[in-house]
Amino acid sequence: MGKAKHNKKTGKASHFSFLRFIVYSIIFIILISAAGGLIYMSLYIKNVSADLPSDDEMLLHKASRASVIYDRNGEIIAKLFLENRSPILLQEISPWMIKATLAAEDSSFYKHPGMKITAILRAFWVDIMHQDVRQGGSTITQQLARNLFLTQERTLERKAKELILAIRLEGLFSKDRILEMYLNTIYFGHGAWGIDTASKTYFGKNASDLTAAEASMLAGLIAAPSRYTPLKSPEKAKQRQLYVVRRLTDLGWISEDEAQNAINEEITYRHTPNKAEEYNKAPYFVSDLLFSSLLPTYGKDAVYKGGMGIHTTLDLRLQEAADSAISKMKTEGAIIAIDPDTGEILAMSGGKDFNQSKFNRAVQAYRQPGSAFKPIVYAAAFENGIMPIDHILDAPISFDHQGPDDETWSPGNYSGNFHGEVTIIEALTHSYNTVSVRTAEMIGIAPVLSMARRTGITSQYLPHDLSASLGSASITPLELAVVYSSFANDGKRVHPFSIRHIEDRTGQVLESHQPMLTQAISAQTSVVMRSLLMDVVKAGTGQRCRIPEYDVFGKTGTTNEFMDAWFAGGVPGLVTVVYAGNDDHSTIGNKATGGVIAGPVWKDFMAKAVVLLNLQKKFPVPPASEVQLVRICRDTGYLATSTCPATDIYLPLENIPESYCPTHGGDAYLAQDDPRAPRVLLLPDDSELYGQYRKGYTGKMPMDRVVETTVIKGNKAPKLPAKKTDPYKKDPSSPEEIEKKYQDLLKQYGITD
Repeated sequence: MGKAKHNKKTGKASHFSFLRFIVYSIIFIILISAAGGLIYMSLYIKNVSADLPSDDEMLLHKASRASVIYDRNGEIIAKLFLENRSPILLQEISPWMIKATLAAEDSSFYKHPGMKITAILRAFWVDIMHQDVRQGGSTITQQLARNLFLTQERTLERKAKELILAIRLEGLFSKDRILEMYLNTIYFGHGAWGIDTASKTYFGKNASDLTAAEASMLAGLIAAPSRYTPLKSPEKAKQRQLYVVRRLTDLGWISEDEAQNAINEEITYRHTPNKAEEYNKAPYFVSDLLFSSLLPTYGKDAVYKGGMGIHTTLDLRLQEAADSAISKMKTEGAIIAIDPDTGEILAMSGGKDFNQSKFNRAVQAYRQPGSAFKPIVYAAAFENGIMPIDHILDAPISFDHQGPDDETWSPGNYSGNFHGEVTIIEALTHSYNTVSVRTAEMIGIAPVLSMARRTGITSQYLPHDLSASLGSASITPLELAVVYSSFANDGKRVHPFSIRHIEDRTGQVLESHQPMLTQAISAQTSVVMRSLLMDVVKAGTGQRCRIPEYDVFGKTGTTNEFMDAWFAGGVPGLVTVVYAGNDDHSTIGNKATGGVIAGPVWKDFMAKAVVLLNLQKKFPVPPASEVQLVRICRDTGYLATSTCPATDIYLPLENIPESYCPTHGGDAYLAQDDPRAPRVLLLPDDSELYGQYRKGYTGKMPMDRVVETTVIKGNKAPKLPAKKTDPYKKDPSSPEEIEKKYQDLLKQYGITD
């Protein structure tokens, strides 16, 4: 009996021990599995978190914000962005928008810890069943994490990263701050990133002013902006709005009456262009600004995402006037306007249509200025002892090339005629070519090129031969505007600039610029030259550019075969250059001169500009220039009598004649003894021509005033231009190359693929 009892107990003990072993084993396996799972999960989380931002980086993260380019008066020229966004505070957003967003996207936002387990499990089950990531189940916090730090790829790993970031965001920021960041980040379609931009894009109003109807419409866009946009799919947009309103009603956040009012309200759309290519009122100016300054200095992210405030020199009113004027051209062309007292660029039109051609002819087109270059020649002559009242022959002139194929360069006049002995006044006013060439030979080409460099020509395409005296250099309109500014500002060279100052998103100044001026020529030479150029407008080739009551100076320019046409000049406070020409260098048309083609465009623009800027009407003359306004006979250069063909010009005090014109009633004996009488300046080879081309009035002029210029100046033998020159055989700025360069720059800075 005892043994049986013992066996029974032993059997029970053994059975219990076995069960306990099984239980402990299961528990052990579960624990091991759990530990393994935890370890695996820990390793997985560590792995997917490796490239996620740190807490500090998340705290310091700033949403992408558009940079804004302003004109000199604070008007917006353009916005630079990859995502057009203007972040605002939560309290600046309509309560209707906050409610509608929560109702449409995450009604339990203020209750969950950044994620909803049931939604995740539901989405996970659907994804597993379909072997793909199909459902999001994303909270507002998860969406924010994705938008700020992740891509939009649909993978389980990205989803895991999204959850990790969402939990971390909830620990770093308050719910209100997360919602604020979300509303400033999401995309609403049509280039609108963030609620402030969206409100302005669709309704032309601030986000604080959104009604329940407008807010529910915008909230409905968040899920699929391109599908539900009211601007393209009004029926789908209305259906989506009804869904949002029903959600608001079901949640008890609005009454039935408020819901019905929102549904019935007729929404007015005031679409505001906000894409980068739409929101640019001066594309040539902005493009030049980007690639010459902003992108090389700050890089793409700062420029397109950093919320910079770029305050420029441009005047949008003038820019609009320039664009309007250039649109009337039959050819392509450019207008550049600068303040001659500061060098600030006030208007820049580089062509008729930026969308058609990125070629900015104002700063990239190297073209021959023709006779618009002549003031440089005469300014150099004045600083080398020649005066406007002196006489030079307008007569045939030839230069022989030395070589096996000897050829002759024989520059002539546009009209084909020669005018004989003329004053420099007349030669410049009527643009006689042979006088300009003779003047350059008299003083040597070196002083002419030096004058060009000193006053603002930086181009490398400046020929070191006499053809330069007729404008054979290849220069840009901006360079020519700098040169003519020295005639408007008493001889100073300006350094053109387009940025006044730049601020970062906090208002801290990153850079600022002030005018830089250097004395290039004497104030005396500047005032004298300006007065001669005013005569060009009063009585010469620039007469189409006269503006009543204003002092206007300027010069036309036309190149061979009418390929290029120019007018360069200014009024007090503004210098403008207009260029016209075909990009392929074909002829503009027969007799398409600078005065005919460019002059009227210049006049159109400047007539508006003087009013817009309220400019002074007369040029002041500094006393230190030691000049005097005198009435001079155009023919002889003496003081004018009442019967002389006369003009008013400034002359240096020490060079003003003391006697009146002997040809038109003045005393011949006084003229004979006048120590300041005009001279007749001849090249050595002109002596034989002089008898043929001297004017009748010179018989009454003192013959001892006839001087061979080699005695006056020890000029060197002239260099001659290359024979059979094709000025654009190697165009340094072809439109095709510029277009390619533009596209390459976009790729270089990562703005396009």
